[in-house]
Amino acid sequence: MVKEPRPGRVKTRLGRDIGMVNAAWWYRHQTRTLLQRLHDLRWDILLAVAPDKARSSRVWPLDLPRVPQGPGDLGVRMVRTLATKRGPTLLIGSDIPAVRKTHIARAFKELRPGGSVVGPATDGGYWLVGLDHPRHQHPNLFKDVRWSSEHTLGDTLKNLPHPVGLADTLRDVDHAADLQFSSW
Repeated sequence: MVKEPRPGRVKTRLGRDIGMVNAAWWYRHQTRTLLQRLHDLRWDILLAVAPDKARSSRVWPLDLPRVPQGPGDLGVRMVRTLATKRGPTLLIGSDIPAVRKTHIARAFKELRPGGSVVGPATDGGYWLVGLDHPRHQHPNLFKDVRWSSEHTLGDTLKNLPHPVGLADTLRDVDHAADLQFSSW
């Protein structure tokens, strides 16, 4: 899931710490690096973009297919994005500097038939969520999740199809202090 890197529209919590232009610059370069790093013939990359009109943006590689995230809160947009794919599917955030191909491969290995997988983040959220059969109806997958809080992972785990596999724990970047752990 990616957002068009516009100041004041992306990484706003980080922007309050370092300035909106700097936060948008960081996000643009982070996303570009992430997409280059994760390119692999073992899986397809599909960009779920926001805002919807950003589908034609040249910010991201032109060869990557794109779908609009559409309206709604993060949970609604994630359910919609997951439903666009058949077969085992992982949805990842784009603000995780440490993610590598090995993390994605291990997450797919943790995904059991009929189940789900989640990659915890150090702040109580998560950087990855995946489903074995995302086209099956999961309208309540993110119901009552307290987003951007220390409760996000716990709230989501209550709703995920079992068995739930755990991927590696990684750090996302929400504030300036998180940048010191950035590995790019």
